Amino acid sequence: MKLTSLVPLLFLVPLLTSCSEQKQVYIVYFGEHKGDKALHEIEEHHHSYLQSVKESEEEAKSSLLYSYKHSINGFAAELTPDEASKLEKMEEVISVIESHPRKYETHTTRSWEFVGLKEEETDGDEVQRPKNDAKHGNGIIVGVLDSGVWPESKSFSDKGMGPVPESWKGICQTGIAFNSSHCNRKIIGARYYVKGYEKYYGAFNVTANRDFLSPRDPDGHGSHTASTAVGRRVKGASALGGFAMGSASGGAPLARLAVYKACWAKPNQEKVDGNVCLQEDMLAAIDDAIGDGVHVISVSIGTTDPLPYSQDGIAIGALHAVKRNIVVAASAGNSGPKPGTLSNPAPWIITVGASTLDRAFVGGLVLGNGYTVKTESITAFKMDKFAPLVYAANVAVPGIALNNTSQCLPNSLKPELVNGKVVLCLRGAGSRIGKGMEVKRAGGVGMILGNSLANGNEIPSDSHFVATAAVTPTVVEKILDYIKIDKNPIAFIKPGTTVYKNQPAPLMTGFSSRGPNVVDPNILKPDITAPGLNILAAWSGADSPSKLWVDQRVADYNIYTGTSMSCPHVSGAIALLKAIHPKWSSAAIRSALMTTAWMTNDEKKPIQDISGLPANPFALGSGHFRPTKAADPGLVYDASYRAYLLYGCSVGFTNIDPTFKCPSKIPPGYNLNYPSISIPNLNRTVTVKRTVTNVGNGNSTSTYIFSARSPLGVSVKAKPSVLSFNRIGQKKRFKIMVTVRMDKMNVTEKGQYQFGWFSWTDKYHVVRSPIAISLA
Repeated sequence: MKLTSLVPLLFLVPLLTSCSEQKQVYIVYFGEHKGDKALHEIEEHHHSYLQSVKESEEEAKSSLLYSYKHSINGFAAELTPDEASKLEKMEEVISVIESHPRKYETHTTRSWEFVGLKEEETDGDEVQRPKNDAKHGNGIIVGVLDSGVWPESKSFSDKGMGPVPESWKGICQTGIAFNSSHCNRKIIGARYYVKGYEKYYGAFNVTANRDFLSPRDPDGHGSHTASTAVGRRVKGASALGGFAMGSASGGAPLARLAVYKACWAKPNQEKVDGNVCLQEDMLAAIDDAIGDGVHVISVSIGTTDPLPYSQDGIAIGALHAVKRNIVVAASAGNSGPKPGTLSNPAPWIITVGASTLDRAFVGGLVLGNGYTVKTESITAFKMDKFAPLVYAANVAVPGIALNNTSQCLPNSLKPELVNGKVVLCLRGAGSRIGKGMEVKRAGGVGMILGNSLANGNEIPSDSHFVATAAVTPTVVEKILDYIKIDKNPIAFIKPGTTVYKNQPAPLMTGFSSRGPNVVDPNILKPDITAPGLNILAAWSGADSPSKLWVDQRVADYNIYTGTSMSCPHVSGAIALLKAIHPKWSSAAIRSALMTTAWMTNDEKKPIQDISGLPANPFALGSGHFRPTKAADPGLVYDASYRAYLLYGCSVGFTNIDPTFKCPSKIPPGYNLNYPSISIPNLNRTVTVKRTVTNVGNGNSTSTYIFSARSPLGVSVKAKPSVLSFNRIGQKKRFKIMVTVRMDKMNVTEKGQYQFGWFSWTDKYHVVRSPIAISLA
């Protein structure tokens, strides 16, 4: 089934011009359906709008890609800019969104045990008798919006699972290399969405696209995320070379999987990487997921640049999902550590950053002068003895750009100077795997892959083509000094082994996108973090572990890194919480996860950022998630769909629901009942209103006391400061006064964010929320 035998064809993307008649895809969004039309009437209604700007009925029908019918009221169609402008001016139209593929892209043996979940054996008949309250997610349907699924993986076996839930309304859509038998009692539904992709890139071509026109996953990304969230328990899973050996399991192994393939390989790429996801395709997928009856939607996809909610297809779709009490988790993005880079910032989405776990793949590097250092490696290739050591810049082909000579880019090394040697290559331009391939092409026997200062001490693990040692910037400097001083430098790379309980953990990853929320700084994002570095999960049989087409290796499981990997961890935890608390709202589940999160590592010290300093809430949100604690949070900050509509009034995201109109006096965005507080440009006292609901684990009577660690330069007080409850479900309102301290005005720089927290504590619970404040 591998696609590597397919020969790529030249594929020319039509150039967009400034011509007003140049057609492109737009999404015309009307908001919420009124519920007074049948499905065929909805499509006719959408056609009527197209007919008003098109020259004929035939042209109107042929221009329509999708008519969103289940919850989202809108359509996607080919329009000229002039036609789009005319539609945008019509009374019922909320927004017209220009689609562009570069806006969206796709961003485990140990990880679940690390966060406190120890799964029992779930094979055979025993799965009919789950022993924990969460029932391993049994009865919950998780929709994964991604690049498809590899159904043959053992992670998606339906052995011992009961009938498909009666509430399920979805289908098993067939296509290339995917038939109805590929759906089962685990993969209960599968669909794919390609109309928007084809409008941009042209008619789908299997050879050029190296993809399947079906729900099948050519890439590995979709299978990896799906198995992390809901994969079955599989004994003896490991990456190539036996790394991370153990029993792989998703967080909710008995939850059902619904596949929505809306991300596709870019045509004519040298590797299966950087899937592209069109807004119109994703919105159609979310609309179908709502209609199909999923309980959770997992979206490891985000924007390269943050978008206003009214222009963000994921945000729009997620709001409609939340109305039907579907919980949506999405990845924060991989553009860190630069601030203000996170995607999926809407408050009705659970936004997930990436942290580490306590597993490392430890190898070793020994230099001829005796210097020895531990390194990271999952490379199966081994060295038998010491070999000469060279720096890439000293063995590069003449004419290579000066700043790239050290980076082992394709065809940059001179074989006569590299053959039989170990090469020090620096990260920067080009892929990490590609650098190892270049060393191998030139005849090298090993590679030392050195982090730049921008990469810091964070080292992803890759399955390289030569013996490899990945090292930090400090080690790079020592190696360079050795090469300069010694006339005959030599090196030996020791093979890696899997090491558990590596401390300290968790740490924040450098790549995880950071706040503040540039769409609305009154909402603190990300919400939470979960493991996202070097995660083992299921892989596609059509892709190699390196994701390079020239790599013919096949892996059932692979180690992969990104917030794409952290998001399904939270999605799996959400499925467990939905099984325990089926009546909890999406907001209640988010609150439970956030207020019970870890702020400290396994050494009981603050979780560190890439700088070595304590990570702030713009990096880790409320902290590292703890699913076992989230099941009993004590109190929750709940929020209804109408509360989000009211919040939308404060940011200009209005007229979504025909039954709701913004009030004349709109409350500030920071008064949305959120489990965190963010106030930009504070210059006085601001009063923040919140409401908590008692969900204590059978404790109908409880008393909570307020405490806070105020951000530098402000004071934080609550009124009342004591909350007493006498029944489950009881709500209590309180106010938090955040005041600039005049005696500290010169201590903190204006515009610079400062951080703190507040909490409510009783005998059994600590309900903690982060605070971010900047002074005007």
